[in-house]
Amino acid sequence: MTHHYRGVIHFVIFALFSTILLPGCREQSNEKEDVAGRRYSIYAMMRNGKEYIFQTDSLASGEINPEKSGAKVVPAPLYYELIVRDGQYYSIDRRAGSFVRYKIANGEFVRDMAIAMTGFSSIENYNWLSRDSLMILGYDDDARKVRYVKIHVPDLSITQGTVPIPAPFGNYNWLSIGFSQFLEGKLYIGYCYHTYTLDNYTTGDTMYTAVLDYPQLQSLKTLKDTRSVYPGGVNTRQGHSFVTENGDFYFISCPGIALGNYPEKPTGIFRIKKSQEEIDPAYFFNISASAIKNHGYGFWYVGNGKAIVRTERKGLYTGMKDHYKVPHFDFYLLDLEKQTTHRLPLPLDKGSSRQCVLVENGTVYITVNSENEGCYVWLLDPATGALKKGLKLSDDTEYILRLERLNDR
Repeated sequence: MTHHYRGVIHFVIFALFSTILLPGCREQSNEKEDVAGRRYSIYAMMRNGKEYIFQTDSLASGEINPEKSGAKVVPAPLYYELIVRDGQYYSIDRRAGSFVRYKIANGEFVRDMAIAMTGFSSIENYNWLSRDSLMILGYDDDARKVRYVKIHVPDLSITQGTVPIPAPFGNYNWLSIGFSQFLEGKLYIGYCYHTYTLDNYTTGDTMYTAVLDYPQLQSLKTLKDTRSVYPGGVNTRQGHSFVTENGDFYFISCPGIALGNYPEKPTGIFRIKKSQEEIDPAYFFNISASAIKNHGYGFWYVGNGKAIVRTERKGLYTGMKDHYKVPHFDFYLLDLEKQTTHRLPLPLDKGSSRQCVLVENGTVYITVNSENEGCYVWLLDPATGALKKGLKLSDDTEYILRLERLNDR
């Protein structure tokens, strides 16, 4: 299960970036930038294994061939740790230990600028502090510390520090950060501990939430919950938490084999009510015990107390070796208060972890990789449940890996 552990914790096997080292602290490209300012960004993998990013203004109709219309991603893959905002793309170079800004220039996806960081091998969670300021969190295995980096994205200037979260203890030798959320001047960080070897790993039976004041990042309290394991997930890969209109915070736990690897525990939805500073002991939406009867991972808010969860379907895959390539994922529309579920009549989807749901102006855009129907963007009206096909990707597309808003206008 080496591939499984790496998939959960680092994706080292799948995410070995460029080996080119930075000449000093910063490097900057002189390539001419494309400034079309399109609205959406889509990251796709073709059947030949090549990866492309293309930009578009419409998701509602039409057909696009990513290989002809997009920019080839080199080095690939970057799809698990990509952050997209205001026409720019950000990620990390694991080998060089740097934070990198990318752009599309002359029809190619290229490095624009990079800045060296200390003790940071992966992004486990990120938050935008403002339009120009980004905060990323990650676990430094060598130092056994949780680190943060604040980045001023216009010039990639940074400040770095550590977060007072206890290091793995006892038999645990790894830590995962599953969510990070600012609520009323405090930072809430959900995390859990793991025991791993070269061929296996397990997750501890307790979820932890650190409550920190901000910006001092001093520990105020630690919340514990044993109703499930692995709170949230890496939010560069897909959504796992959100804040509703009334200020309540929801997150999903992910004990399935693709994250927590503790399938005996149920997938569940948890809540921290506005101003409460505790995980609501009276609220637990047990997804595994509902009509879904499976484990779930991605979790997105669509408004008016409703959310979408992406869930496995048992019996269609055998384990992690085919989890990503066998179509077995369903999408369910949830009522968070009533704790009801409704399966969306979409084709079975494939890809273990994908940034595949985007909500805009009352429409929910869902990307689906169907073996029989192809790769489409689907449009959902959550008020009526109406579904229809939108943008199609050419038939030589294997996966739509990411769908994101690129520019607001």
